[in-house]
Amino acid sequence: MMSTSTVMILIIAALIIIAIAVLFTFVPVMLWISALSSGVRISIFTLIGMRLRRVIPRRVIDPLIKAIKAGLDLHTNQLESHYLAGGNVDRVVNALIAAHRANIALTFERAAAIDLAGRNVLEAVQMSVNPKVIETPYIAGVAINGIEVKVKARITVRANIDRLVGGAGEETVVARVGEGVVSTIGASHTHKDVLKNPDTISKTVLEKGLDAGTAFEILSIDIADVDVGKNIGAFLQTEQAEADKNIAQAKAEERRAMAVAKEQEMRARVEEMRAKVVEAESEVPLAMASALKEGKLGVMDYMNYNNIKADTEMRHSFGNNSSEADSSSGDEYK
Repeated sequence: MMSTSTVMILIIAALIIIAIAVLFTFVPVMLWISALSSGVRISIFTLIGMRLRRVIPRRVIDPLIKAIKAGLDLHTNQLESHYLAGGNVDRVVNALIAAHRANIALTFERAAAIDLAGRNVLEAVQMSVNPKVIETPYIAGVAINGIEVKVKARITVRANIDRLVGGAGEETVVARVGEGVVSTIGASHTHKDVLKNPDTISKTVLEKGLDAGTAFEILSIDIADVDVGKNIGAFLQTEQAEADKNIAQAKAEERRAMAVAKEQEMRARVEEMRAKVVEAESEVPLAMASALKEGKLGVMDYMNYNNIKADTEMRHSFGNNSSEADSSSGDEYK
C-alpha cells in the first residue's frame, strides 16, 4: 500500500497542475510572451484586468502589436475603450496603418469615430488612395422638343476623411448627378444637341458642386452611353387631344340630355294644357244646363247651337278627307 507521504505528494502535484491549467486559461501567458517578444511593454496584470472587464485580450493585443510594428503610437487604453464601445479595433488599426503608409493625416480618434458611425474606415482610406467609380443607371430626361434622352454616367469619387462623419453616402451623389443630368437635358433645345455634345452634361453637372455635404469628392463625371427614347412631346399631345375629345363628347352628351329633358318637360306641359282644355270643355254642358234652368238660354238657342256644332264637325270631316286625297295623289305622282 502507498504511504501517506506519497498520497500527499500526488495530491499536491494534482493541485499544482490544476492551478497551472487555470492560470493558462484565465491569464493569457502566451499572448503576454508574444507581446513582449514583439516589443510591446505590457504587464500580465493588465491582461488579467482585461479578462475581468470582459475584454478579449487577443482582440486588443494583436492589433496593438501590428500598430507598434508599423510605427504607430497607440496604447492599450485607446484600443480597449474602442472595443468596449462596440468598435472594430482590428479594422481601425489597419486603416491607421494604411493612412500612415499613404501619408494621409488620420488620428485614432477620427478613425474610431468613423468606425463607430457605421462606416468602413479601412475602405474609406483605400478609396482616398484609389478613387472609386460609381456607375449610374440610365437617367431619362426630356429635351425642349419633347424627345426623351437616356444617359448613363460614370462618377469617379474619392473619399473625404474629414467629412465621413455626418456626410451623405453614394446614394446622395448618384441622386444629385441624376438631377443635374435631367436639368441639363431639359435645358437643351433639341435632343440632337445632347447627342452632338454629351460632354456639356458632365461640365454643367460638375459646375454645380454636387459633392457638398457628402463624404466624397467628385473627381470627374463621364458620360458612358446616350440613347434616344420615346417622343414624349407627341405622346403628351396625343393624350391631350384624346382628353379634349372626351371632354367635348361629355359636353355634347350633357347638352343632348338637357335637350331630351327639355322636350319631355314641354310634352308634359302640353299634356297639362290639354287636360285644362278638357276640364274647361267639361264645364260647358254644365253652364248650358244652368243657363237653361235659369231661363238665360232658350230651347231654340240650344237647338241652333247644336246645329252649328254639327255643321262645324261636318266641315272638319270634309277638310280631313280632302287633305288625305291630296296627299295620296302626291304620293302617286312621285
